[in-house]
Amino acid sequence: GKIEVKEVEGDMSTIIQVKVAPSDIGKVIGKQGRIIEAIRTLGKAIGGKSKRNYMIEMIEDTPRYKESQ
Repeated sequence: GKIEVKEVEGDMSTIIQVKVAPSDIGKVIGKQGRIIEAIRTLGKAIGGKSKRNYMIEMIEDTPRYKESQ
């Protein structure tokens, strides 16, 4: 599967957007949410050192369909 990571910076915080294929979203979240929570913990640790708030946002990458005429 394909995973895309995008960083969106604001004044006081940074959002890390993780775009994941629907078939892989369970792998990134992990059993009982352990993997995503570990990723979020890393974001908090990095933010604490840099005095910046890091938020992890999961996005399901759904296919886009073109309208046919």
